[in-house]
Amino acid sequence: MVKRLGRRKFLIYGSATLGTTLLLKACSNSATTGDTIKVGILHSLSGTMAISEKSVVDAELLAIEEINAAGGVLGKQIEFIQEDGASDWPTFAEKAKKLIDQDKVVTIFGCWTSASRKAVLPVFQEKKHMLWYPVQYEGQECSNNIFYTGAAPNQQIEPSVDWLLENKGKEFFLVGSNYVFPRTANTIIKAQLEAKGGKTVGEDYLELGNTEVTPIIAKIKAALPNGGVIYNTLNGDSNVAFFKQLQGAGLGPDKYPVMSVSIAEEEVQAIGVEYLKGHYAAWNYFQTVESEANKKFVEAFKKKYGEKRVTNDPMEAAYIAVYLWKMAVEKAGKADDLEAVRKAAYGQTFDAPEGMVKMNPNHHLSKVVRIGEVADDGLFKIVYSTDKAVDPIPWNQFVADTKGYACDWSDSSKGEKYKI
Repeated sequence: MVKRLGRRKFLIYGSATLGTTLLLKACSNSATTGDTIKVGILHSLSGTMAISEKSVVDAELLAIEEINAAGGVLGKQIEFIQEDGASDWPTFAEKAKKLIDQDKVVTIFGCWTSASRKAVLPVFQEKKHMLWYPVQYEGQECSNNIFYTGAAPNQQIEPSVDWLLENKGKEFFLVGSNYVFPRTANTIIKAQLEAKGGKTVGEDYLELGNTEVTPIIAKIKAALPNGGVIYNTLNGDSNVAFFKQLQGAGLGPDKYPVMSVSIAEEEVQAIGVEYLKGHYAAWNYFQTVESEANKKFVEAFKKKYGEKRVTNDPMEAAYIAVYLWKMAVEKAGKADDLEAVRKAAYGQTFDAPEGMVKMNPNHHLSKVVRIGEVADDGLFKIVYSTDKAVDPIPWNQFVADTKGYACDWSDSSKGEKYKI
């Protein structure tokens, strides 16, 4: 136990040290801003979300290093300025303002939780600025100021519910962290289950960082005495306690399979393979994806950060976000003309580690959907994959208030939300 916690702290704090070193190096070039393009990186380097967000920073820095080594963007080197959101939503908003107003960055790569994204959204709207957001989320949003490179619900949550109904059972207990993503995700799941003959037998939430999971375990056992599906939207450190106590209570994956949407390879290492083996996760990317682009990505990441490090979906989505921004800037011909960059992003395709992706006019990517089972080595055995990329639907079609709506920023008469 002591050894494993030490490993987890090493993953978090060792990565933080590396990021700080690279930041100092980047900032040392601030006198030559005529030869650089400034971008911001805004993630949690501390607090409960650091377990997940640190690795996203590593992936963004890898992309920046690769692009700079290949000649940069429009002949200029990318200069990054990094800030710590500290797992605190007002801090995210404060740091976003600082990066835009004081540091004069042309774009920001940042956030993980929907709470942090919601906190910074008014800043980007007010200042007509640009955020690249790399994590799957709950949908029900389509901002002209954000490019979403993670999954919309129809590219992760909904297909995973369908797969569970077909393969694992009809009764679901929903457990999540107490903020906007899990609550909205569970609203979607409940509507989907009702429409497709499933049943929600329980629903409970923990505050972010709370590890008192015993009451939830007891509720799961009471609601599912003979077994059933657990749908997990917990984020951060709460997952460590949840999976350890779930196993300790005898609720194994044979009778109580857990489907997670915020547990990836990095979290499996930190929590312990022995607690997660046999459980599932739904993403668009796993380290085990077989493609030449993914082979190059994994090799480059391990070469830079160490052979024991792993890649995961949010890291890959963050990595490709930097490349998609670069492509849009080069098409627009100017990094600081944000409106031109936005328009140039539409229709861009990229041979990503996850497969070919395409940026749609609703600011979301078309992506392949995958489900993985945690294997002995801590990686995911892919047990389900769509035949082709799934187009994103930001406004959910199971929820009554948004059914029949879509988003299209390439058409001024449609924009954020229009009736199909």
